[in-house]
Amino acid sequence: MNKSFLTNLIAALITAAGYYFSQPVALYGGLFALSGSLTNLLAVHMLFEKVPGLYGSGVIQARFEAFKLGIKSLMMDQFFTAENMDRFLKKEMSSGATLNLDPVIEQIDFNPTFDGLVEVINNSSFGGMLAMFGGAEALAPLRQPFVEKMKSSVVEITQQDNFRDALKGQLEQPEMVGDIKANIESVIEQRLDELTPELVKEIVQKMIREHLGWLVVWGGVFGGIIGVVSALITG
Repeated sequence: MNKSFLTNLIAALITAAGYYFSQPVALYGGLFALSGSLTNLLAVHMLFEKVPGLYGSGVIQARFEAFKLGIKSLMMDQFFTAENMDRFLKKEMSSGATLNLDPVIEQIDFNPTFDGLVEVINNSSFGGMLAMFGGAEALAPLRQPFVEKMKSSVVEITQQDNFRDALKGQLEQPEMVGDIKANIESVIEQRLDELTPELVKEIVQKMIREHLGWLVVWGGVFGGIIGVVSALITG
């Protein structure tokens, strides 16, 4: 049973009990808790899905191109710099071993990509709702899962045959670094063009939906507290 459903179920039961037994504190507490949890549940749903008539919904899909550009920028600006390429190629050419980029990718700092994703969310219609629960700090637990997923995705791209063929095919060229970067950028763009908004949504959704479920829980908790206080004041 997921957190969101359990929170809504408890809030609904408290509301029903408060109404049945004529207990204003329980009624208002449950009603406000249900309102808070349902509102946040809708907000989490709107982050991933486009809801007709609700402006700003479907943030992840709407920022699809920005997400792709972020991946490309990360790989070209942090990994495939002229210095890194030159050092890597000299090592590979002297060793004669099979190209393996995994150890190098492990050293890449993927945190700026996560920061970019958080900035996109904060600047969306979801940002106001997120601010009620700590803003960007509420997404901090997602950083490590996101970084690990990004590393595995980049490793997967570099293991593609066309990527390795393009890299190997340039090793014997006299001015290889510039040519290799151009070829690698072309391969990365080609690979990213295969992504669809739906696939990007699924990638991000798997990483953060479980954690965003806590927004529903805390929406119910704080809504319940507000409801109880309201009942006590008006009573």
